[in-house]
Amino acid sequence: MSNFMIEKPVPYYEQFYHSIKAMIFEGKFKPGDRIVENQLAKEFNVSKSPVREAIRMLEQEGLIVTDEKSRMIVYQPTLKDVEEIYFCRKALESFAIKLMVQKATDDEVAEIENLLRETEAAIQESQDANAIISMNEAFHNLIIEYTKNDRLKKQVKDLKSLMYFFRIMNFQGENRANEILKQHSNIFVHIKNRDEEKAYQAMLEHLQMDVDHLMEVLKK
Repeated sequence: MSNFMIEKPVPYYEQFYHSIKAMIFEGKFKPGDRIVENQLAKEFNVSKSPVREAIRMLEQEGLIVTDEKSRMIVYQPTLKDVEEIYFCRKALESFAIKLMVQKATDDEVAEIENLLRETEAAIQESQDANAIISMNEAFHNLIIEYTKNDRLKKQVKDLKSLMYFFRIMNFQGENRANEILKQHSNIFVHIKNRDEEKAYQAMLEHLQMDVDHLMEVLKK
């Protein structure tokens, strides 16, 4: 029997969802910018239906919100949002790292170490900021993945889009890439040593440093 498989085309609404999301993350749509269905449909030369569905998905993720005048706009972060989202991250990721230290195999720990080496090389080579941000995200994702806890993974996934939004903001400032890498490397030392408590404390400290930096960025 042939192994030939027919690939299903990606639905229009998914294409628009990813396109609009990328434009938000890349700053083409800025916080507070209006999102107008008719305008986007005209721009993409499609009906409003797939655009509406894409916007609905982005609303569910918190990247598009409705303002006091019932207009759809790009999410505008506040100090309160930083506090609330990082409260959740601290609760989830600090305990996740304890579980990960218990459950991760040596090969999985080595994969995290390789990722940190790749991140360091990318910084030294002055690679695209988005690539380095994605590597920083991957560091945290691997920790969650290697807990082998599906319910924990779902909790983190629900925050994923806003977490990435804040990661982009968190990258602002001089020498941020190296600062974040240094903190990740410190966390990894305790992972490699299989020291749950020190890994837990290092993760909490790392996330609090993110909060402090984001507060400064938002106050500017």
